[in-house]
Amino acid sequence: MLKILVFVFCISIWKPVSVNGATSSDDASALRIMYSSLNSPSQLTGWNANGDDPCGHSWKGVTCSGNRVTEIKLSGLGLSGSMGYQLTSLTSLNILDLSNNNLGNQMPYQLPPNLQQLNLAGNMFTGNVPYSISQMTTLKVLNVAHNQLQGQLQDMFEQLTSLSTLDLSNNNFTGNLPGSFSSLSSMNSMYLQNNQFTGTIDVLSTLPLHNLNVANNHFTGWIPDQLKKINFQSGGNSWSSGPAPPPPPYTSPPPSRKSNPGGRSGGDSGHQENGSSGKKSGIGGGGVAGIVISILVVGSIVAFFLFRRKARSHLSENKLDQDRPFTPLASNEVKEIKSTQSTSSVSMATLEPPVSVTLKPPPIERHKSFDDNDFSSKIPAPVPVRVPVPVRKTNTTSIGATMYSIADLQVATGSFSVDNLIGEGSIGRVYRAQFDDGKILAVKKVNSSALPNQDPEKFLEVVSDISRLHHPNVTDLVGYCSEHGQHLLVYEFHKNGSLHDFLHLSDEYSKPLTWSSRVKIALGTARALEYLHEVCSPSVIHKNFKSANILLDLELNPHLSDCGLSSFIPNSEHEAGYNAPEVTMTGQYTMKSDVYSFGVVMLELLTGRKPFDSSRARSEQSLVRWATPQLHDIDALAKMVDPALEGLYPPKSLSRLADVVALCVQPEPEFRPPMSEVVQALVRLVQRANMSKRTTSGEENRASRRTSDETG
Repeated sequence: MLKILVFVFCISIWKPVSVNGATSSDDASALRIMYSSLNSPSQLTGWNANGDDPCGHSWKGVTCSGNRVTEIKLSGLGLSGSMGYQLTSLTSLNILDLSNNNLGNQMPYQLPPNLQQLNLAGNMFTGNVPYSISQMTTLKVLNVAHNQLQGQLQDMFEQLTSLSTLDLSNNNFTGNLPGSFSSLSSMNSMYLQNNQFTGTIDVLSTLPLHNLNVANNHFTGWIPDQLKKINFQSGGNSWSSGPAPPPPPYTSPPPSRKSNPGGRSGGDSGHQENGSSGKKSGIGGGGVAGIVISILVVGSIVAFFLFRRKARSHLSENKLDQDRPFTPLASNEVKEIKSTQSTSSVSMATLEPPVSVTLKPPPIERHKSFDDNDFSSKIPAPVPVRVPVPVRKTNTTSIGATMYSIADLQVATGSFSVDNLIGEGSIGRVYRAQFDDGKILAVKKVNSSALPNQDPEKFLEVVSDISRLHHPNVTDLVGYCSEHGQHLLVYEFHKNGSLHDFLHLSDEYSKPLTWSSRVKIALGTARALEYLHEVCSPSVIHKNFKSANILLDLELNPHLSDCGLSSFIPNSEHEAGYNAPEVTMTGQYTMKSDVYSFGVVMLELLTGRKPFDSSRARSEQSLVRWATPQLHDIDALAKMVDPALEGLYPPKSLSRLADVVALCVQPEPEFRPPMSEVVQALVRLVQRANMSKRTTSGEENRASRRTSDETG
């Protein structure tokens, strides 16, 4: 009995120590993958890629609570590589600070979901702010300053109501500030300086800001009075001079605004800047503004009644064609549209006598778009109303792809949940979609910035063109959706992901691509480009050829994605390392620039390196610049080969592939071969390799038989 009691006592002591000392398996796996992805740096003392315990041992920069990792602070350690691909497993992580390292390339599109502080400043990141940040409702501090981020900032801040500090400074952001900035109700400090933002800063006027820096951009318009009372830096912009214009019709004059309750009692009101001491005689500035506004209101009402008949017939259609701001989560899109319609009905009732005006559209049918002719019959013929004729140009029955509704795709993607996000590029985000019949597809949600004016006719034209592309090495378009200002493309899904992930994100447990697999991928993608350039009529320029757009199926056959989407990619959009010299200089793409990009991808296959890697020495950062002089040097070529191959490749095949690459990355476009010649060269390479295998195999068999005879 005593032995049993001692045994139970020992168990009671031992078990809690074991639980508290261990790290959550998900957290430990994520950190091990991060360590490998960062190229196993020696400066991360205590870190280990072979199953060590981050919480139970002293991993540099890692803080735990219980068995969960809560903080990772690795600032200024000269880290290179990438952050890994399992960051979403770190669900208890509150602080992630990898600032002032050399991570470069694009930020990962999947980040720890419950962060409160995210600092990725000073890493030379390219691309844009990843969409997954829009789902971090607990985020308080976001710092991505001093990178090379570019393009228009996405309208993705609606749910970030806890965000108090935002630093986007010293990047290359362009375009207007997103409307969802107005939802940042906790914003205290915002730093936007040294970018290329345009438009006004009116969207910031209602935020509870204490510090704001918008210096050295291309902002225009007037500085809102509210921002003149805070720590505000605004130099280096093109502000309008003179008094600001009066508010638009139907906007209450400033004296009646609740945001300025001290105006009458002589408090901190901005209306006392003219030297008055709280009491005003006669008609002051507010009174003049009120008279002007009253005149505008009366004039607007008169104009309204004069054109009421036009408005009635035009309004219902205009409501349907109206551009809506992009909603990060589409789960409530239909409800929002119905809410907008009911609000419009109320406002109409307050402005004119009761009339028979129907703003509510007919019931939405599944698999049916608002781009049909449902409302054309309701437009009176004598009234010169803008009729959306282009919407009726494209015959959707000629599109060889299925029309999906928003509702279909919402269900299949879990309302476009970040958990189903599998990729993000310059055109839009890609989600995994599982349908009721068990089929799994990929849904690309086209960015509003990629389709100017949300033109549904332009989108349908592109869909019609893409649906005609059929090739074994081109990703098939399965379906599309164009509803409520949203434009989506549905593609076949490939479980092995992209070539980029295989080459640059695989962990130590993944099998590297063999030489034969690499040659097969090279030949398949070459055939895809040959099909686009020389079989399709008219020819199709890809314009966005890169390893991230080469998808691999279970047999590692390549499938080129984003074919036919060149019209959605602005000529100014440059992908670091992939673009031909003439594209960088002029912004113009041709078939020859596609050939150059193909050559860059072949260099990735050959060396295992990224097209541009800021973590390397300056002379090695550009893959083409570093590799080109060595492609015809046999000794140097052998040293360039991806170490993951471990020397398992035929030297002659390597030399022949290098010859093809050298032709493709010629700086002068006219010296690059057409893709049909590239295909022929790669076919000969494969045939010679197969013949060499058969010869070698035959010699080995004969030698084996001789040895057997001699020993027998």
